[in-house]
Amino acid sequence: MRAIYRIARLELSNLFYSPVAWLLLVLFVFMTGMGFADMMEMLARRQELGSRGLYAISRVIFYTPMGGLWSRVSQFLYLLMPLLTMGLISQEFNRGSIKLLFSAPITGRHIVLGKYLGIMLYGLLMMAFLLVYVLIAGCLVESFDWSAVLTGLLGLYFLFGLYAAIGLFMSTLTTYPIVAAIGMFALLTLLNLVSGIWQEFTFVREITYWLSLGGRASTFIKGLICSEDILYFVLMSVMFLCFAILKLQLRRESCSFAGKAARYLGVFLAAVFLGYLTSRPTMKWYHDSTHTKSNTLTQASQDIVAQLDGGLKITTYVNLFGSIHSITTKGINSDIARYERYIRFKPETKLDYVFYYYTDTTTEAFKKRYPEKTLYGAAKDAAKLQGTRLGKYLSPEELAREEALRNIDLSDEGYRFVALIERDNGQKTFLRVYADMNRLPGETEISAALKRIAMKLPQVGFLSDHGARSIVGDKNRDYSYMVAEKMYRKSLLNQGFDVTDVNLKRNPGVLDSLDVLVVAEPLEPFTNEELETLYRYVESGRNLVIAGKPKSYSHLTPLMEYLGLSFEPGILVQQQIDEYPPHLFLCRATEEAQEISRLWKSLYVNTNMGRRPASLVMPGALAIEQKAEKGFRVMPLFQGRDSAAWNELETIDFVNDTARLNPKAGERAGVKTTMVGLEREHAGKQQRIIVLGDADCFSMGELSTTRRGISSANGDLIMSMFDWLSYEELPVDTTRPDPIDNKLNLGMDAGGTLQIVLKWVLPALLLLLGILVLIRRKGK
Repeated sequence: MRAIYRIARLELSNLFYSPVAWLLLVLFVFMTGMGFADMMEMLARRQELGSRGLYAISRVIFYTPMGGLWSRVSQFLYLLMPLLTMGLISQEFNRGSIKLLFSAPITGRHIVLGKYLGIMLYGLLMMAFLLVYVLIAGCLVESFDWSAVLTGLLGLYFLFGLYAAIGLFMSTLTTYPIVAAIGMFALLTLLNLVSGIWQEFTFVREITYWLSLGGRASTFIKGLICSEDILYFVLMSVMFLCFAILKLQLRRESCSFAGKAARYLGVFLAAVFLGYLTSRPTMKWYHDSTHTKSNTLTQASQDIVAQLDGGLKITTYVNLFGSIHSITTKGINSDIARYERYIRFKPETKLDYVFYYYTDTTTEAFKKRYPEKTLYGAAKDAAKLQGTRLGKYLSPEELAREEALRNIDLSDEGYRFVALIERDNGQKTFLRVYADMNRLPGETEISAALKRIAMKLPQVGFLSDHGARSIVGDKNRDYSYMVAEKMYRKSLLNQGFDVTDVNLKRNPGVLDSLDVLVVAEPLEPFTNEELETLYRYVESGRNLVIAGKPKSYSHLTPLMEYLGLSFEPGILVQQQIDEYPPHLFLCRATEEAQEISRLWKSLYVNTNMGRRPASLVMPGALAIEQKAEKGFRVMPLFQGRDSAAWNELETIDFVNDTARLNPKAGERAGVKTTMVGLEREHAGKQQRIIVLGDADCFSMGELSTTRRGISSANGDLIMSMFDWLSYEELPVDTTRPDPIDNKLNLGMDAGGTLQIVLKWVLPALLLLLGILVLIRRKGK
């Protein structure tokens, strides 16, 4: 140990007597100081000029994935370390001093470990400068996220240690330092790309994925400590140090090529074996050091996973001709990473992937893209285009056998990218991709799918007789998009709700199993028996949604009167907006709406002027009034934006005629309520009822419509409504605590001064110190 310490001290002194080490240190301090100071000055300027304010400052400065200081430092180390380590041992060969080391009473192990310790002490100095930036930020940022930032710094030091071990090994292979540097660049590139090798073979995929250096330090930078990553850096560093020791030892003894190869291979296999064992889910340990626990499942998701006793298997079906989203066999590990947070809490989860090819060869699109091709021929071309082998894909016949074995029908899913989630008890559900910008399901959708097979979910029934809105039809007025559209992320189906069709004539008993009943614009009056059935449902204390339209609201009048409400006659109009007709009614959430549940708050958006309610579009709406007290707490949830709006009774053609307020005809102007919420304690339950003045606001036609200049929150309203009606059980609450490090105690002038000090003064002082040390060394 004493010999290792002496070599380390000598190596460290040699580094500081080398202009290269000083220049690299000055360059490192200049680059990192410039990045940190520029970020601090920019944040100080934003705060002082009164922009939207600062948010999660610790993350912005240090561990934002793309622009944070720690990500930049990891890139600097990739460039600097080959230059720093290229001469650690190669110079000893070049100068001939290696003979003195070999003749001394020390082994190759002493030489390698001593030099490694020396370079690691140099690395501590580099980390010390980074720690200065952390301390400065910690003093200037209120409620600074110390643990997450220091976790990132720890990861950078692990990365430095691995780079040092690799550089040390490469410097034993040649007498030319520049060749060692180039070789290290090549090896680092290989370690970053190795995860893409032989991904179609499960065991090999797991080995190459473990060997990959890419993203290892990023885990620490994001504020997550994982035992697998710690052991990766330790095992890989030890492996390259052992390689270096072997290289020096084999220079001093005679050994055949096979013997040399066997020793290197033995070290490599031992490291890979230990790495494979420690990468098993049951062997991993995690610590999320961020304040908001952004690297961990939310508590709601953890509770769902905890209820999934027994085995769990997720089989992903990938169509070679898939639309919306697809992967190849090379992308399996990237897809598996989406479930990493769930596997952390249920490590026995099994993941499998089934690749197949299927498409309709009779369509014009297929014939145009693959003229005169059979399905097999087109699949060969598609596989070749994606750089994969068709032999890994099931044919339609093989897929049919797979479907029969699993008792599933992928045609119902449109043969799109889909994951089948199965429990040992036979429960199963699909997890889909969506036709939006994000495509892939997030934590909310994954947890909703797991919740569907973990517990009983709220049952929502939609009245279908009397011409009410259908949940399976494809007309613009129908609700199939909101309820069961598999490619729509916010559909009730994808958010975990169980939905059923209700027919009062054929099966009124189904009401007994419902948690929520939706009655949307019946076109025929109810019979007395049917009304009594609906009244009994209300008296049972369960929840209800009523939605009307100006031309047919009279069929809902008995039910409205039973609740103490009424629809105001006429269609609501407001001042015309651009080219849109005046009966395109724009509403906004009330202050009361913000308080009823968490998702109603999302209907308010942040602006430079503070929080304002988002717009709800109602293409033909009724106003709602309270007529009698029925024991409910009545809350207006949405109201018209125009205080001069009125209920138009005379105008029918809004294109060719102009609507004008006529009080004599019974038209009344004012702020009109278009949605109310009713709440009461009844029958041992907290009953909740929503009444809307427009059944079209979440219809299939409205949800698929965009209007220039109007930003609609109708899709968010669906989630807000059913979140409240299900007592916040669905959608799954995946919100996290707000960051608390949102204030920077630094002004613009002070920010400019800090920039000068860190960018110019500190590197200049360090450069001056280096010059003085080198001059003194030369004088001696």
